[in-house]
Amino acid sequence: MKKYYFLVVSLFLLVLSIIAFSDNLITDVGQKSNSDPKFIIHGLFCFAWFIMLVIQTNFIKNNNFKAHIELGFAGLFAALGVFLSTIYIFILIYDGWDNMSPLVKANRFFMLGFGILIALAYLYRKQTASHKRLMFVASFYMLGPILDRAMGRSFIDSMISSEMGWQLTFFGIWTAFFISLIVYDWVLSKSIHVVSSLGFLVYVLILGVSMYL
Repeated sequence: MKKYYFLVVSLFLLVLSIIAFSDNLITDVGQKSNSDPKFIIHGLFCFAWFIMLVIQTNFIKNNNFKAHIELGFAGLFAALGVFLSTIYIFILIYDGWDNMSPLVKANRFFMLGFGILIALAYLYRKQTASHKRLMFVASFYMLGPILDRAMGRSFIDSMISSEMGWQLTFFGIWTAFFISLIVYDWVLSKSIHVVSSLGFLVYVLILGVSMYL
């Protein structure tokens, strides 16, 4: 199972993104955002990122390191596209910091964290253990908007009758991705990698601080 952890998680992330945008892709293709270039470009970059994550992780699982390296710049380009398109959309729709919910504020910090971690992953690309964890923690930081939409378009939404239940489920699923990485580290080496532990700590701090900003 240790060999398949990163591939399985990357597939989960891709499936979540497909569910999240199933209305754009399948059930409501005529909606306004589907004809808005900025949202189309942003969506394409996000899907490209998660698809690249699956492909690259599968290369590593199969010990195809040459293909992984050759495709590395394509993944970096997708990540850059996600980062820049998110910033561009944020600037266009910005309506004042005080008008944002705590989660929306947190997602702004998480996107900054995504950019920083991707840059570090590239710098430490020869340190395999750090490189792959940086990539995945960066991907976990992207999950807020994706998980929010995915829950709203799945059976989970109809099963939850209260706002408190929704919040607990939402943050429980999001946190579970970080916990799974920590458990993986422990099972693998009876220790927790610094990227996994700091990534989780920053996640908790950003969510906490955003409640009071």
